[in-house]
Amino acid sequence: MVVEDDGNLRLALVTQLRAAGFVVDDAGDIASADRILRETRHDCVVFDRMLPDGDAISYVHMRRQLGWRAPVLFLTARDALADRVAGFEHGGDDYLVKPFVMAELTERVANLCRRSAFDRPSVLQHEDLVMDCARREVRRAGVLLTLTNKEYAVLEYLLTRAGLPVQRADLIEHCWDAQADPMSNVVDVVVKRLRRKLKEPELIHAVRGLGYRLGAR
Repeated sequence: MVVEDDGNLRLALVTQLRAAGFVVDDAGDIASADRILRETRHDCVVFDRMLPDGDAISYVHMRRQLGWRAPVLFLTARDALADRVAGFEHGGDDYLVKPFVMAELTERVANLCRRSAFDRPSVLQHEDLVMDCARREVRRAGVLLTLTNKEYAVLEYLLTRAGLPVQRADLIEHCWDAQADPMSNVVDVVVKRLRRKLKEPELIHAVRGLGYRLGAR
């Protein structure tokens, strides 16, 4: 995720990271970022240090005390040693001073994402649906299901957000490549196949005008 109040720089960062193969959310202030971060797990967050509604260091420090573990890279124009030390002391994992080279930022993000991978749960579960991420196996009531790569990706995304409504556009962004048409019915087709394979009782519910939710209606 990229949190940067400069719209042009935020767009450049998001474009660069997506081109490198990352799935990227973005926000322009702490409040917007907080809403996204509380709903979605991220492997790395790139925070501009000074944002319109506060200092990102204070926000990260607060979240760390509540157990939040996502790696954080701070971006800032402040290059004093004291500023860099403060960033690390308050929960930052890396620190990059503006101006910077995009290639370096991309490598730093990749490194933090690799570190985050060790913290990922090896098993996702909702009721009697169990996904073994290490083995890429899915079982419902103990029965092994045969899923295509796309079905697996969609189900994994829904499982990580169990109980929350997920927009079709989010599923396309996270589970398809950049050429996918957001107005097509590809999501509905895959979900229909998943429902058939998961059988009763139904786990994936339609959210009218939005998309789908895995779990309670």
